[in-house]
Amino acid sequence: MEETYLLNVEGVKKKILHGGQGELPKLQDGSKFTFHFQTLKDDFERTVIDDSREAGMPMEIIVGKMFKLEIWETLLSSMRIGEVAEFWCDAIHTGMYALVSRGMRRIAEGRDPLEGQKHRCGMGNMFDYHSTGYDDLDELQRTPQPLIFIMELFRVEDPSAYKRDTWAMSKEEKLAAVPVLHSEGNRLVLRREFAQAAAKYQEAVICLRNLQAKEKPWEDGWLKLENLVTPLVLNYCQCQLELGEYYEVLEHTTELLQKHNDNAKAYFKRAKAHAAVWNEREAREDFQRVAHLDPSMAAAVKKELKQLGERMRKKHVEDRKRYQGLFQSSQG
Repeated sequence: MEETYLLNVEGVKKKILHGGQGELPKLQDGSKFTFHFQTLKDDFERTVIDDSREAGMPMEIIVGKMFKLEIWETLLSSMRIGEVAEFWCDAIHTGMYALVSRGMRRIAEGRDPLEGQKHRCGMGNMFDYHSTGYDDLDELQRTPQPLIFIMELFRVEDPSAYKRDTWAMSKEEKLAAVPVLHSEGNRLVLRREFAQAAAKYQEAVICLRNLQAKEKPWEDGWLKLENLVTPLVLNYCQCQLELGEYYEVLEHTTELLQKHNDNAKAYFKRAKAHAAVWNEREAREDFQRVAHLDPSMAAAVKKELKQLGERMRKKHVEDRKRYQGLFQSSQG
């Protein structure tokens, strides 16, 4: 099919590779596109930069939510359901692609797309733009260039037809979602469904962290949100203890204690995680801090220290037997 310029969009060419069905979807603020995409360089080899099928998940964009790569909303708006189209976009439209791709790749890798940008002022975040952590994307940042996007549009949903992802919610929606998620998490804990409960607590924390990012650290608005975050993080850590994810507990409790070094419950959960991975000295130190900070937990601490001592003695006996066995076999 012949190339056609998209109506009133300079620096964009569209080629339909496979026709779609029906009319162009009617869009409104909050409508959601679901699609697969390939991003190619405009070079002789048509070098592939990203492919959502290889990443194993389709892409989603919410209309009107200021997606960093604004041109994608325009491209998708020109497509019918089931259509596959190739778009050539000049460098004026592709300057933000490296940052968008970095976020998508981190999500596909199971990492936080905002990693390295948390708890930092705007000036600090500027330094994140020097390197994306991916060599091919760093090259795109240094030398903005035309890119080719091949898109296949699956679905367009009205705002009322899908569960809004937390990042797509307004401030009021996020604040309203937090107690609901907290309550759902508590209900799942009672049913001992710890993985599902952890996911609810985590979603509530993400809502609050998104709101916190718009506040000045340690000022009233930020502190009010932090007071809501802390119990959710502790609940999340309790679930991870139950699931045996001890190193994740160590990471989250340590981060929490860097800001709130008088939180006895955080020390208690970190102590239990240290004990589980045989960090005896660190576990004892944290348990002792708990008893000092909250005397009402002294009995629980005493019980944990007794169990820790018994476990360590048992481990030393088993280690000694194992080493003796190794020594005897090497002598034989």
